[in-house]
Amino acid sequence: MATAITQTLRAGLPDRYLSPEDLAAMLAVPVETVYHWRKRRTGPTGFRVGRHVRYDPTVVREWINSLAERNAA
Repeated sequence: MATAITQTLRAGLPDRYLSPEDLAAMLAVPVETVYHWRKRRTGPTGFRVGRHVRYDPTVVREWINSLAERNAA
């Protein structure tokens, strides 16, 4: 799984805000996991646009980097 994340980050994140489905596909996790992270406030910070949740790709990258740093320590 770590290699999929690394390859996605090396390829670059899109220049648009990510939906929960985009984030789940990028990280190869179920969409329910993304919603669980949001509910528990353990995942990347998202925001609402009306009834839709979106994630800033920069925030997602920072969140993934912080996880990698914690795992390396």
